[in-house]
Amino acid sequence: MAKRKEGAFIEIVLPNGKYAYGRILQKASFAFYNIYSDNNISDINAIQKSEILFINSVYKYAITKNRWKIIGVLDIEPKLKELPMEFIQDNLAPTQFEIYNPNTGEVRCAIKIECIGLERAAVWEPEHVEERIIDFFEEKPNKWFESLKIKD
Repeated sequence: MAKRKEGAFIEIVLPNGKYAYGRILQKASFAFYNIYSDNNISDINAIQKSEILFINSVYKYAITKNRWKIIGVLDIEPKLKELPMEFIQDNLAPTQFEIYNPNTGEVRCAIKIECIGLERAAVWEPEHVEERIIDFFEEKPNKWFESLKIKD
């Protein structure tokens, strides 16, 4: 059983046989890189130089049950040490919003426009992240991402 280690690079073998890569960040967060490859990549320095597609919290069993394989570790660079803000929308009162700071756990009231462009505060199943990556590269809408968007 693998252990979650901050700064570790992960290899994700997608259901379609392609490879994607991510990075374990603080708390439950992962950064996912703009890589969609037919072949596995072992050079973590090359992976590190790639653009980040998105950052999400993911259930730890993705690592502890070896669904995603750790392929190396580097210190986390400063730009990834501070996690991006996330939004919360009240399902019973959809005009009420909050901003969640995953770095501190603080929550504050917000207006809808402040939440645009942020990810919803949620913990993703690893298989849903995999589907999101495939859909992104195949230029298809992703049902999981769409379900978490701001509701009107």
